[in-house]
Amino acid sequence: MKRMINASLKGSIDDCSCNVDTVDYFNNMKIYPRLQSLLVRDYFRFYKVNLKQECPFWTDDSKCAMRYCHVQPCQDEDIPDGLKGDMLRNIHFNESPVDKYRARAQFDDCLHSAKDHNRELGYLNTTISSENYKDFELWQQYDDAQDNFCVEESSPGEYVDLLLNPERYTGYKGPSAHRIWHTIYMENCFRPENSPHNFIQSSKINGMCLEKRVFYRVISGLHASINIHLCSKYLLMSKDTLAIVPGGQWGPNLREFQKRFSPQETGGEGPNWLRNLYFTYLLELRALAKAAPYLGREEYYTGNKEHDKDTRLAMNDILSIVKSFPEHFNESVMFTGGAEAQLLKEQFRQHFRNISRIMDCVGCDKCKLWGKLQTHGLGTALKILFSGKFDRWESTLNNFNKKKFFLERSEIVALINAFGRLSESIFELDKFRQMMR
Repeated sequence: MKRMINASLKGSIDDCSCNVDTVDYFNNMKIYPRLQSLLVRDYFRFYKVNLKQECPFWTDDSKCAMRYCHVQPCQDEDIPDGLKGDMLRNIHFNESPVDKYRARAQFDDCLHSAKDHNRELGYLNTTISSENYKDFELWQQYDDAQDNFCVEESSPGEYVDLLLNPERYTGYKGPSAHRIWHTIYMENCFRPENSPHNFIQSSKINGMCLEKRVFYRVISGLHASINIHLCSKYLLMSKDTLAIVPGGQWGPNLREFQKRFSPQETGGEGPNWLRNLYFTYLLELRALAKAAPYLGREEYYTGNKEHDKDTRLAMNDILSIVKSFPEHFNESVMFTGGAEAQLLKEQFRQHFRNISRIMDCVGCDKCKLWGKLQTHGLGTALKILFSGKFDRWESTLNNFNKKKFFLERSEIVALINAFGRLSESIFELDKFRQMMR
């Protein structure tokens, strides 16, 4: 059993040009250590999320089996001042970060009281009515909706400190958890005919077109990544039986890992699911490389000048490593067949939007938090790859149309944290493989 997992997880990664060993070395030696130091920084550790949004598909009657499901939101005083405001996209692009990120209400006062400027120069009236600004906002929301692969939250939600709410095994299982993945695979993944399982058998996946294979592999890779997190941070001993360890003892559970991925326990599919993890990693890596010119100019503003400067330097260091990888996923070969391809692209987007909605049906708050964050990050990667707005990126600092290349702060936070989760999965997978050897 142990040899079969190690032997099967070698060679090329399907629909990509590189192999498992190349990604292992690149991630574990270059990417993973840098991401670990980046993700503890304030800009990336605080994520705004609505965990109270109702499930749109069924009445959720599940209850988590353990106390570790609970998520503790941040108190207002815990949140860096620079994260509390919103940035308006269409104005004030030349201002300093502290001005750009002021609370929206302060901008509204300025916008609604605007007067003619510099009357000596003539009759140019730069006043824009509040009604027009509402129209602009609607236009922007419509434009965004055409590109987004995730459904926006119905309300702003609350900030959560990700470091205080780590992703790990919570005991969330049974019918509720199975219903989540069953609905994702059976109702929202493209499927070949006569495929009755939650997953798609590897013998049948090549019968689908590239775009449909990519969709399935991305979701399967995300699922594999989440399962590795649960196996590597498994509750080995609860605080009720080991009082000297506050909060319990957490660590890798090799038996649980084998149960989820060994060929014998998965009908031979486990190694394919692990290979899909690498595929999802390469897709998000490519999105980071493609958005690097944009992300390299982001201010990563929290209000602390020294910390923000260090975050920018750390982020640019990671982006330079990302761009150095020689064999990125190639998204340019997808959706190239005219009107039919564009219809498929829209189906692709709508299927993923449904999956982002399904995350609100997760019965465990901590599982929901990390499910929503990783789905949000993957959706942001798909937006970068397939919206067309990052294909020919150029600085638009002095251009009203900068909104074409705008990423919300929450999208950046989700993108980097989601990639961090994939990176850690590959790192932990290598540790499991060493344990099996």
